[in-house]
Formats: sequence, C-alpha cells, structure tokens
Amino acid sequence: MPGPYKVIIMKMDQTTIFTTYFITFVNYHFPNSPDKFIINPTIPGIMKTLKFLLIITAFFSLQFAQAQKSEYVVLKNIPLEGDMGWDYLLADDATQRLYVSHGTMVQVLDLKTEKLVGTIPGTIGVHGIAIAKEFGKGFITAGRLDSVVVFDLLTLQPTAKIKTDKNPDAILYDPFSKRIFTFNGRGSSVTAIDAKTNEVVGTLAVSGKPEAAVSDGKGKIFVNIEDKSTITKFDAKTLKIEAEWPLDPGKEPSGLQIDLKTNRLFSACGESKTIVVMDAVNGKIIASLPMGDGCDGLVFIKDDQNILASCGEGVLTVVHQKNAKEYSVIQTLPTRRSARTITYSEAEKKVYMSSADVTMENNRRKVAPGSFQVVVVGK
Repeated sequence: MPGPYKVIIMKMDQTTIFTTYFITFVNYHFPNSPDKFIINPTIPGIMKTLKFLLIITAFFSLQFAQAQKSEYVVLKNIPLEGDMGWDYLLADDATQRLYVSHGTMVQVLDLKTEKLVGTIPGTIGVHGIAIAKEFGKGFITAGRLDSVVVFDLLTLQPTAKIKTDKNPDAILYDPFSKRIFTFNGRGSSVTAIDAKTNEVVGTLAVSGKPEAAVSDGKGKIFVNIEDKSTITKFDAKTLKIEAEWPLDPGKEPSGLQIDLKTNRLFSACGESKTIVVMDAVNGKIIASLPMGDGCDGLVFIKDDQNILASCGEGVLTVVHQKNAKEYSVIQTLPTRRSARTITYSEAEKKVYMSSADVTMENNRRKVAPGSFQVVVVGK
C-alpha cells in the first residue's frame, strides 16, 4: 500500500476506528494527493475530523444521487407486428392504454403489462388518436379517408366515420368545450366536432399547414402552423382566431406542449433544430434551445419540469425549465434512429416513441420487416 500515512490514534474506540479506516481508504485510492488526511491526536480533534468528513461525504452522496435521478435511460423496446409507416402515439392514463398509430390500424397496448390487447382497423393513412373517456369514445384521424374514425373504448371497434377537410393529421380533445379538433394538413383548416353527438360544428381556416395543438383548459387552443413557422391561438367555442405569433428563430414547428402553471408554450421546430419557448399570453419568445435533427414531437413532464423532444436522428433532447425565464439542455439520450414521435404516461412515469429500421426506395420510405418497435424511456 502506498504511504506514508500520518494517522495518529490516541484511543481505539469505535469512532476512532471508523475514522482511521475512512482516511486509510481515501489515502490508498488517491496515493498521489500532495496532502494526506491527518487525525488530530485528541479525542475532540478526532470527533471534529469525523464530523467534517461525514458532512463532505453526505454532500457529495446527495449530489451524486440527484445527478443519477435526473438521467433518463432507455428501459426497453416493445416489438409490434407490421411493416407499415406510423405517426402519433398516445399514452392515456384514464383508460390505461397506449394507442400506437401504424399503417392502416391503431395497435392498443395495456400500459401496465405493455402487452398488445387489441387493434382498431380501418384507419387508412392513420395519424393521431384522441380520447373522450366521459363519452366512452376514441377518435382517430384517417388522412387518406379525409375522415375521423370513431371507436368504442371498451370493444375497440369502429362505430362511426366523420368527414373532415382534406388530410386530417393531428387531433385534440378539449374537455372545456367537449369538442374534438382535427388539424387538416392539405385543407389548411381545423374541423371542430361535438364529441358527444359526432356532429361537425364548424371549420376554421388557418394561414397554412396546421400541426400539433394544445388547450389551455380555459377555452383557448394553440396550434403550430408548420409552413408559416407560427403559432395560432383561437377560441374553442366561437372558432375565431385571436392571434398568430411568429416563432422566429424557430422554423417548421411540429410538436407542441404547454405548461399551464408558467403559461409557457414549447414548440419543436424541425428545420431550425430548436425548441422555442413562447409566452402563451402575448406570444413573446422567451428562449430558444438546440435539439436533435428530425424532431416530430415533444412532451412536458410536470414533476421534473423537463421538456423532452424525440428526434429522428436517434436522440432524445432533454431541456429543464428552472423557472419561467430560465431553460437549459441537460441531457441528450441516444434512443433509436427514426424515433421521432413521442408520448408520456404520468401514471407509469414513462416515455414512449415509435420507431423502425427505415430505408429509402424510389424516394419512398420502406420499413424493414420485423423492425417496428416502441422505445420506452424512464428513470
């Protein structure tokens, strides 16, 4: 063992033995340190030394534990059958289900067991899923059908089909107005549907291609306009546009989330590879942070005050909200290439992202057989 050791023991009680062991351990594992620990050759001196060492040890242990707790990791990959494309997925804690869009169907998993419990067929060109549990219904945008497919939450069987404008993409249920909103890509519009009666109650023209949207729970809806790089705010009941705010420096927004406590909107802007933080009251840009390439979604985790952006290049960018004005990137987690859409279960404390091995053939994406999986991330 390296030395020398400057340890003087005046009384071999339990405290002295522990302190001597600790100092010997440190000196042994850090032999090149210019200074060695020295125990004061008095019992009060030993106690003072021990108290100091315990405080230092506790401090660094706490820092290490907090650092470990803050790190997200890939927990597992859930394989699912099918070699078609995909878009949004939805973790719904009210029904304890994970709804995964996949080609011409939605695959439904139990959130607890992570096992497939059924499929919802007939959703050609499927994009998004919304749940209105109070009415026992789910709603799915079928882009190629220019329709919304309604299904029963218990049987998972389709029960109705509602015509929308061209190419409904993102979809949102707003409990305040009890309406379903579809955001129609080629129609440059929003279709409003009464969730109870399945009746279309109005169509709102917007300035460009609408993407993901969120509700403030008080009757206001915010939606990304992808080709205009703006966020549009409209009234859920009157369907009147109240504002349209530029996201500059953000370009081509897709994913969108809101923190109702701080009144902050988080927009994932794919072309600029940035997460833009906007004031939901006045449209002021608060911050812009770098993220990975190919992002098509993000989630906001209230417990951690973290924004997680799923990026198709194969990383998950994690941004921490310290307060309503301060934000920083705290982690870039390798996930899986093509994992670009995302959802979060607050009950399970897990993030889910759809992915597969994808190649390009004749300018079209092709999914490798047997490669479709849901990536699960947690702590």
